[in-house]
Amino acid sequence: MTKSWLQIPSGSPFSIANIPFGIISSPARPKRVPAIAIGDYALDLEIFTTHNGFSGLSTIQPHQGVFSSQTLNAFAALGKPLHAAVRKYLQSVFLDATPFPHVLKDNVALQSEALVPLADVTMHMPMQIGDYTDFYAGMHHAHNVGVLFRGPDNALQPNYKHLPVGYHGRASSVVISGTPIKRPNGQILDMATKRPIFSPCRKLDIELELGAFLCKSSPMGQPIPINEAEDYIFGMVLLNDWSARDIQAWEYVPLGPFNSKNFGTTISPWIVLTDALEPFRVKSMQNDTELFAYLKQEDDRNVYDIMLEVELKPASGTSTTISKTNGRNLLFSFAQMLSHHSITGCPMNVGDLLGSGTISGDQPSARGSLLEQSENGKVPVKIGEGETRMFLQDGDQITLKGFCGDDGDLVGFGDCTGLIEPALDLAK
Repeated sequence: MTKSWLQIPSGSPFSIANIPFGIISSPARPKRVPAIAIGDYALDLEIFTTHNGFSGLSTIQPHQGVFSSQTLNAFAALGKPLHAAVRKYLQSVFLDATPFPHVLKDNVALQSEALVPLADVTMHMPMQIGDYTDFYAGMHHAHNVGVLFRGPDNALQPNYKHLPVGYHGRASSVVISGTPIKRPNGQILDMATKRPIFSPCRKLDIELELGAFLCKSSPMGQPIPINEAEDYIFGMVLLNDWSARDIQAWEYVPLGPFNSKNFGTTISPWIVLTDALEPFRVKSMQNDTELFAYLKQEDDRNVYDIMLEVELKPASGTSTTISKTNGRNLLFSFAQMLSHHSITGCPMNVGDLLGSGTISGDQPSARGSLLEQSENGKVPVKIGEGETRMFLQDGDQITLKGFCGDDGDLVGFGDCTGLIEPALDLAK
């Protein structure tokens, strides 16, 4: 366990080994500013900067204005070498044996001004998102869903192992953890009459995913080489791509998801830098298909050993963990997703968001959606004190959790939470 002079509670997802970045405000400081999370505190990086906090890191000093921005886009655009330098420096500032005690450890006045209790903080969208693309790289999920609708012999589509399947999402409805999600209305197929009806969604679902933010742009017409793709990835968040399964079943032929996915996508507020995740690299799932050269990574340790959980809390009860899985259950890495996304020459921008697709394991307890767990409404999912769910009900709260490492040196994401609100009455 890395020892800090700051009291960091056991089990905190924000140990000194982490140093995730986000955007905060507080009653004392209503302005939105960049910050890092450390233990039970957020370090306001604007205040830290104005009090010469980066005096020991000359490389960031010409760029310190990024810590007065209301998003992390400007900081992200500085590139991964500077992200790594800033993170390493901030870690050294919080070490018990810090080489810079004058910066914060012995500066009680700056501590009281710059360290804000997380309990007093309001989190905001960390990045301005221009585009959002959701992939389908969790092979166990793809197989489980395929079995439900096409049977085990045709569970995976012929293209699945050749390329990272994806679709363009809606950036305007990506929201920060804690934002309520309103049940959508839409067209669904009435199975009795075999005709569509207009109704609130009856099969509202979750998707347990990871998200990756980009920190580098690419010009139109220029693909991103696979051996450079990781340079574009700023960091990762938890991501819940809420899904209206009955709306999706009626609309998706022939062009795929549309209204069934565009009403809300929730992300966790702290971006965990890829440097913090580096010790947890592991091999992705084995792909028995020969890939084209543009998708081949030299290092097959291209995903992360991130423990993932889903909790469901009904309005009338306590939370139940309904799924436990791991980030290693991906067939394609984010680098491969990015290289495939850009192979046509599609330009990328700082702040773009990529979703992994639902991450499920190979056991029923590791399924990352209710569609899989309930087998599309056939098997009740047990929650709380005698309650069950097929899909989400109004008043249900979903919380995604993710973490790496051991107690004392945890690299965690914080919670990714959303509460289901009733649909608007549009029947008139």
